[in-house]
Amino acid sequence: MAFWEATRLHKLTNWAPAGFGPTLKGSARRDFILQWMVVGAVGIALGVFTLAVSSLPQQWALLSLLVVLFPFVAMIAGNVQRLLLGIIIIEIPIQLDVYLRYQEEAAALGAIGGVNLSLTTLCLAVLYALWLAELLAKKSTPRRPLVRLSLPLIAYLGAVMVSAIGARDTNLAGFQIFLLLQAFLLYLYVVHSVRSRQDILFVVTMLIIGLILQSLMMIGVRFVGHDISVGNISARIDSFSRVSGTFGSPNAAGSYLTLLLAPAMSVLLTRVRPGYKWLAALGFGLGSLALIFTLSRGSWIGFVVSISILCLLAWRRGWLSPTVPVIVVILALILFLPLQEVISVRLFGDDAGAAQSRIPLMRLAFRMIHDNPVLGVGANNFSIMIQRYATAEFGSEWLYTVHNQYLLLWAETGIVGLVAFIWLLLAILHRGWQSWKSADRFLSPIALGFTAAILGHMAHMFVDFFIQRPQVQLLWLIAALITAIHLESGKTRNAGESGAKNCVPSLTD
Repeated sequence: MAFWEATRLHKLTNWAPAGFGPTLKGSARRDFILQWMVVGAVGIALGVFTLAVSSLPQQWALLSLLVVLFPFVAMIAGNVQRLLLGIIIIEIPIQLDVYLRYQEEAAALGAIGGVNLSLTTLCLAVLYALWLAELLAKKSTPRRPLVRLSLPLIAYLGAVMVSAIGARDTNLAGFQIFLLLQAFLLYLYVVHSVRSRQDILFVVTMLIIGLILQSLMMIGVRFVGHDISVGNISARIDSFSRVSGTFGSPNAAGSYLTLLLAPAMSVLLTRVRPGYKWLAALGFGLGSLALIFTLSRGSWIGFVVSISILCLLAWRRGWLSPTVPVIVVILALILFLPLQEVISVRLFGDDAGAAQSRIPLMRLAFRMIHDNPVLGVGANNFSIMIQRYATAEFGSEWLYTVHNQYLLLWAETGIVGLVAFIWLLLAILHRGWQSWKSADRFLSPIALGFTAAILGHMAHMFVDFFIQRPQVQLLWLIAALITAIHLESGKTRNAGESGAKNCVPSLTD
C-alpha cells in the first residue's frame, strides 16, 4: 500500500502537459508541490474571508475586500507605487471612509465629526512603508529639499496644533489635526515621487478620470431625480434639485469641480497625444454640466474667475486662438438655453434667505475673533462655541459654521493660522506662476491651469468654508503637483535643454 502511494505521487509530480516544459524532478518537484499547497491555502483563506466578511458592517466589509484584493491587483499592475497613488486620487472624491469617535452634534453644525480613516489612509501607510524600505535598502535618497519646499504647510499645520492647546474640545481639534497630517503626508509623497513629465502626466490624467467619474454620477443623479447608492458609495440630490454627488453638499461638489475644470482645459493647450486631449475635453464638458447642476453660485464664480484667467494669459502668449473662447461661449450658450430658467432663478430669484443668512454667521465669527485674536477658539471648535457667542439677537437666525474660509480660520486658529494659510496659498501661486513663465509647452499650460483654479478657489472661499476631507486633500495634492511642476520646469531651465520644451510624453508612456 505504501509502495503504491509512493508510485502514484511519483507519477503525479512528474506529470507535465505536452509542450508545458521538462518533467519536474528533484527540487523542482518540491517547488511544484509547495506552490500548489500555497495556492490551496490562499483559496481556503479567501473562502473563509468571504464567509466572515458578510457579517461585518457595510463600510468595513468594502474596505476589507479592497485590502484582500490589493496584492493581486498590484501584481497585475506591476508598479505598486503608481497604482496606490492612482487609487488615492480616484478615492478622494468618492470617500470610502469611516469616522471613529464621531460627534453627531458638532458635525451637524459643520465641524469635522470624528477621526477619519479611509482607503487613502491605508494607501498612504503602504506607500510610506515602501518608501522606508527603499531608504533602508539605499535604493532611494531624498534628492529634494522636502523641508524647505514644505515650510508654508508646516507653518500652517503648526498654527493649527498650537490653537488646539486652548481649545474647549481638544478631541474636535485632534480630528482636524489628524486630517491635516494625512494631507501633509500626501503632499510630501507626491513632491518626493513625482519627478518626471511622465509622472506629472499620470497624476493629471488620474485627476481628469476622477473628474469624469464624479461628473457622470452627478449628471446621472440629476436626470434620475433621486439618490443613487451602490454599497458604501452614495450620489445625492437634495429637495431643491441641487446635486452634491458623493460629497456632503452641493457647494463642496462645486468646489471639487472648480479646482479641476481649468486644469482639464489647460491640457488642450499642451502638445500631448490626441487621446489625452479627448479625455480632457470630455472631463471639461461633463464637469461643466455637473457644475451647473450643483446650483452653487460660489462655485460658478470660481469657475468664471479661473477660466477667464486661463484664457486671457494663454491668448496673450499666443497659445490660444481667438476662436477657442468663441467656441467655449457657444457651447456655454447651448448648455444655458435648456437650463436657462434654473440658472436665472438661482442667480436672480428668491434664494430663501441663503445669502442673507451668511451675514449673522460673519458677525458671530467677528465676536470670536475679538475675544481670541491671536490663537483663536481652537481648531474645529467653531461649532461648539456658537451657543456661547449667539446672544438673544441671534434667536431667529440660522446658526452654523461661518461660510467664509478666511474668517473661519481666523476665528479658530487666530491671526497666526490665517497668515500661515495665506502664505501657503501665495506659495502655491508663486510656484505656479514661475512654472507658467517657463514657456514650456507641456509644463507651462498645466501649471497655468492649476494656478488659475487655485485663484478661483480662493474667490469661492469668501462665501463658503472648506474643511472636509476631499476639499483639504485635493487642495494639498494640487499644491504638491504644482511644486513638482515647478521643480521640473526649473530643472529644464537650469540644464538649458532647449529641446526639452517640445519633449512631451506620448499616450503610451
